Amino acid sequence: MDISTLPPIAIVLDALYNLVLGIGAVAQPFAGGAAPMLAIMLLTVLVRLALVPVSVSQVRAEVTRRRLAPALAALRAKYAKKPEALQKALTRLYTSEKVSPLAGILPTLAQAPVLSAIYALFVHPQLAGHANVLLLQTFLGIPFGSNLFAALGVAFPQVLVVVGLLAVLAVAVELTRRANLRWAGSATSAAATSAIAAGAPSDSLPGAAAIASIARFLPFITVLFAAIAPFAAAIYLVTSAVWTLGERAVLRRVIRAG
Repeated sequence: MDISTLPPIAIVLDALYNLVLGIGAVAQPFAGGAAPMLAIMLLTVLVRLALVPVSVSQVRAEVTRRRLAPALAALRAKYAKKPEALQKALTRLYTSEKVSPLAGILPTLAQAPVLSAIYALFVHPQLAGHANVLLLQTFLGIPFGSNLFAALGVAFPQVLVVVGLLAVLAVAVELTRRANLRWAGSATSAAATSAIAAGAPSDSLPGAAAIASIARFLPFITVLFAAIAPFAAAIYLVTSAVWTLGERAVLRRVIRAG
């Protein structure tokens, strides 16, 4: 069963479909052939602007967790062999500080429905009972419903465009990852010092190296998804990643200063 045909979902997709077409029509006089791509980028910006309050709460939670890092490390050292007691102690600490452990992934969760909708827009030939003309739109000859592997069968310049887009996404993801590491660096050092002071050995986290190795490459799953997703979804992901990089830098500076 195609869930895009269910009335509630079909209505949402049709509204998003008309929004993308409307933005593209407004941009057409000055953007020309780039209007369809600009429509996706502007849609992404609108979504991210709507999610600014969520991002603010995320950064505030990061600041609080940074401040709590020594206390968290001390609790983990104290209850190293008592996972249930540790969970209760962490819950009490988070509750007293009014911090949600899920705050760090809220922007991603909030964007998931939008990304899913954009994905659906460019894979269904029919939406809400009418033809999906978005599938006919292109950028530099690349259909918005195609992906990297489909582009391999087209002319070489189109392949370079898709690869270039994925490269921009990879750079944005890497810069964001490094910024996150720098932001968490001082807190990590303080946490390690507190853990050792509390009597925990420096290697008290078995498997930490393996976890760190996985975390190193986990963000790049976004790039892999962009390679197999419709070209329009890849444009959304790149725009969102670049926005995240700049937004996080600004919010961290403003909230920390405040």
